Amino acid sequence: MGYLTPIVMLIGSNLFMTYAWYGHLKDFRQKSIFLVILISWGVAFFEYCLQVPANRIGSSLYSLPQLKIMQEIITMCVFAAFAVIYMKQQLTRDFIYASICLAAAAYFMFRNLHPVA
Repeated sequence: MGYLTPIVMLIGSNLFMTYAWYGHLKDFRQKSIFLVILISWGVAFFEYCLQVPANRIGSSLYSLPQLKIMQEIITMCVFAAFAVIYMKQQLTRDFIYASICLAAAAYFMFRNLHPVA
């Protein structure tokens, strides 16, 4: 499996996670909180079906801190797209600044890229 496999799996995982965490605010606002929790758990199951193998595969290609930074950047990107496209929210300047900080974190985490020993 290649270097992109865990990244693609983490993107898929984050799509499920973001919907499980925030989708109910739009789709199930009028439902009971107990039902919404059960639905979110069901969606989160599919997140874990991608996230756990992505990290297992990724750990043979990247260091643990590199995996974490990738996860955070993917989370921010997926959340931004979800917020704008699905939830009809506007991205603020502060969100952009926070994203730049994550990009800087990725730079420092990957600047001396060495294979995992």
